Amino acid sequence: MDEDLKKDMEQTCSEMGLSMTSAFVIFAKKVAREKRIPFEITADPFYSESNMEHLRQSMGELNAGSVVVKTAEELKGMEDE
Repeated sequence: MDEDLKKDMEQTCSEMGLSMTSAFVIFAKKVAREKRIPFEITADPFYSESNMEHLRQSMGELNAGSVVVKTAEELKGMEDE
């Protein structure tokens, strides 16, 4: 844990009338009792399996030469077609 995070946590715990040790003990007891992390943990959706599959497929198309590349001007011109 870096120093800034530690100081921020110590300050927050102090404002709640707790020591950092007490906060960790409360957390550990809740995890043990509920058999889960007591808050939601999420990942960056960019790295979801469906997005990674789409990126792999797009790269395969690009490497196979089946991707048509157009400039912004070409795309703008296509609006009128």
